[in-house]
Amino acid sequence: MFTGIVSDIGTITKVEERGDLRLVISCHYDMSSVDIGASIACSGACLTVVDKGADWFAVDISAESISKTAKSMWSQGSKLNLERALKVGDELGGHIVTGHVDAVGDIVSVETEGDSHPVRIHAPADIAPYLAPKGSITVDGISLTVNTVDDQQDGSTIFGLNIIPHTAGVTTFADLKAGDQVNLEIDILARYLSRMEKLRAVTA
Repeated sequence: MFTGIVSDIGTITKVEERGDLRLVISCHYDMSSVDIGASIACSGACLTVVDKGADWFAVDISAESISKTAKSMWSQGSKLNLERALKVGDELGGHIVTGHVDAVGDIVSVETEGDSHPVRIHAPADIAPYLAPKGSITVDGISLTVNTVDDQQDGSTIFGLNIIPHTAGVTTFADLKAGDQVNLEIDILARYLSRMEKLRAVTA
């Protein structure tokens, strides 16, 4: 379980094909405090530490995970938003995040407004019902608030965010541009409410 508050930016330094994809990711964590088998969210995807060194850790990624996440994010040199798993007693600064990517979104536009950056992202139809103004969304592992929702005729939606300078400075958002893909995870509360409504409709 995570909160969507990014605590480091990692860089993929090595990619190795072993059936599954083995990645070595450099980081600034004190890896002596990270156990083999621990979970680290990597740009929104919960991955398991399978090896580690003083300033790096390795993870294995299945073909299924690769197919459900943003294209090219698992290539050598790519930067990843990192967050260690939530511990009992930790501050919940963002919202409850599971580290399971629900869909891939496309950056429509990135603008500048004062010191902030309004960003618009196209989300597919299967998660559009879960997005609402002032609701929570996880984008590449970052807990963010939805500002606007513009529903499209095909059932998809374009939602708007506002990225403040601090968020841009401590995440990979500073490098985003139109046409890039991002990992999206919907709010877990919205997921359960939708399920309850569907069950209620069936039994009514």
